[in-house]
Amino acid sequence: MNLNIGRIPFLVCAPFFYNFFTKNENFPNFLFIDGTPRAHNEALNKNIIDLAPASSITFAKNPELFLLSPKLCTSCRFEVQSVKLFSQRPLLELNQKNIHLTNQSDTSIALLDILLSLRFHITPTYIRNRAYDPKEDVARLLIGDQALLETYENHFSYSYDLASLWEEWQHLPFVFGAWIIHKNALVKEKKDLLDLFLTATEENVNSFRKSPKTAIETWLKNYPVQLPARTIFSYYDSLDYSFTSERKESLELFFSLCHQRGIIPTATKLKFI
Repeated sequence: MNLNIGRIPFLVCAPFFYNFFTKNENFPNFLFIDGTPRAHNEALNKNIIDLAPASSITFAKNPELFLLSPKLCTSCRFEVQSVKLFSQRPLLELNQKNIHLTNQSDTSIALLDILLSLRFHITPTYIRNRAYDPKEDVARLLIGDQALLETYENHFSYSYDLASLWEEWQHLPFVFGAWIIHKNALVKEKKDLLDLFLTATEENVNSFRKSPKTAIETWLKNYPVQLPARTIFSYYDSLDYSFTSERKESLELFFSLCHQRGIIPTATKLKFI
């Protein structure tokens, strides 16, 4: 039996996965399935995959289906760099203006809605179901490697890091991704594989910090990104993968605000494996 693992081919997830490329033979029962955070959100809900570092809001939308890893998450120190609103106008001028939304993530969309409505009291028009149009759309939300590339290419007059906006407001670091585990992965036939994977992933994160150059080179061989090496290395300076008590507090606050905005049905509490 295999453990079906959602893998996100963005730089942010390299510390979780890079070492499995060189040690595949040690883990023959790990089946990695590539996709965006949103794709993995859907796959988790349909029980197609057993776990993934998916959008944190996925847990809150169906908490009866899932548990979380108590140790691993995708967070940052103040700015995340890879979840940004890019705009041709200042933020406070976006009321009633078109903002084009990424189709890759749900958490970032919910966070943007909360920030604009509750912190800045802005009501834009969100564009979801067509391609970005620079003539019609004043701003756009991008995540992952797309956001890093846009920052480097600098097509917009203004950019706003959503993690920074959250921390300035709530004085807590934001949690974009959590390791979400479908409860069906706890069956006897899979539980040992799940424990093995989570332990190996924690070790990957620790070894990434000790030798980032080798780790990043391994990742880029499989998922190349057209960014300067200095940009990639500096990106990891702001990221943190430890699910601290402060980050758990922040995530529950986010869920509470999502409930206030009608994004999720209840302000659920975190539940761990």
